[in-house]
Amino acid sequence: MLLRFALHGWHRCVRIPQSKCRPADQNLKSKIVHGVRFLALLVQKYGGTSVGSIDKIKNVAAKVAAAKRAGNDVVVVVSAMSGETNRLIALAQEISPLPDEREKDVLISTGEQVTVALLSLALKEIGQPARSYLGHQVRIETDNAYGKARILSIDSTKIVEAIKAGEVVVVAGFQGVDENDNITTLGRGGSDTSAVALAAFLNAKACEIYTDVEGVFTTDPRICPQAKKLGKISYDEMIELASTGAKVLEIRSVEFAKKYSVPVHVRSTFSDVEGTWLVEEDDSMSDVLVSGVACDKNEAKITLVRVPDEPGLAARIFGPIADAHIVVDMIIQNASEDGTTDMTFTVPKADHQKALAIVEKSLPEVHAKGIRVDTEIAKVSVVGVGMRTHAGVAAIMFQTLAREKVNIQMISTSEIKISVVIDAKQSDQAVRALHQAFIAN
Repeated sequence: MLLRFALHGWHRCVRIPQSKCRPADQNLKSKIVHGVRFLALLVQKYGGTSVGSIDKIKNVAAKVAAAKRAGNDVVVVVSAMSGETNRLIALAQEISPLPDEREKDVLISTGEQVTVALLSLALKEIGQPARSYLGHQVRIETDNAYGKARILSIDSTKIVEAIKAGEVVVVAGFQGVDENDNITTLGRGGSDTSAVALAAFLNAKACEIYTDVEGVFTTDPRICPQAKKLGKISYDEMIELASTGAKVLEIRSVEFAKKYSVPVHVRSTFSDVEGTWLVEEDDSMSDVLVSGVACDKNEAKITLVRVPDEPGLAARIFGPIADAHIVVDMIIQNASEDGTTDMTFTVPKADHQKALAIVEKSLPEVHAKGIRVDTEIAKVSVVGVGMRTHAGVAAIMFQTLAREKVNIQMISTSEIKISVVIDAKQSDQAVRALHQAFIAN
């Protein structure tokens, strides 16, 4: 398989074994025009709140033009205007509570088409040549997992030609096309993934993610006013924070950034202050026990009651769910003395109805006595590379939650993360208490 690497700014391709690739968005093939050298290529991404009105689009155009005047070649990736994707989804759900996924992607991808055209017009109006492209025009090829597609390849030929002509290239984020030319979308936050993937393929000097906050904070400032902005954070920490509810970056974009060592700068559209840099881990980071506390209220818990405790049970339950491209997060199996077990797992709340329908079909096969669903849960997590070398983080976390009388329903851990599922009503209280225990002091 072909992956891009760069030598002094010259784009090359190198074939590596398939086994070396990671599963998430890593089956990549770059089709870059060889022999083109860009000394200062910058990829900028602007989210929905940054382009939420005509005045805000004009502000973005001014920032882009300033970056171009400073000597950079600029590729801009934009999201739909704030609220537009939700509006389009609501229209689809007025017709069907579970819309056909292919047609839904055709519909919701139109939001970005509006934004790229408006921003290109705004740039031209202030004298900066620009050219807009949709996902199929640039040929951002994906698999066919509608609503959560993964990028497979990017043909950068048109981008390179436009840059050589002195134009700012404005690319629609969030969208792509599969091998049969069906429009696909990358899921919530997919414009982040579009931007970092383009930065990786084009060997950009940096990918700037512009949003409505000034960087990555130790927790959500809206929940905890004592939250602190981080000057830098490791790729691994950001992956864990993104997977546990931090809304600043989409997880697959961080995976791209880590794999291709793309420097990512998260900063505010509305100020010029330095934001947060995503970088390789260094020794100083291990001195910090916990870098962040995250909360995700967008999960649902499904429990299969009293299924036989026997080999192959998990495969029969989770195989069809995986085939439907539904991500299962936490899993707990509680065995009893009568040879049965309760199987509990969590899925994104947006997918829980689909997952429930799949599980209900399997009830006769797995001989379950019933099924329970709880959508009023939250996952609260503490993350930090310092956990690798410091003991007692779990004990402090559980003691803190016990003092707050917060009951833990599920627990999962990784090398640098501890997550618990709790009642959603207590999530803000838990976040503030954990931030005070680990970070504020």
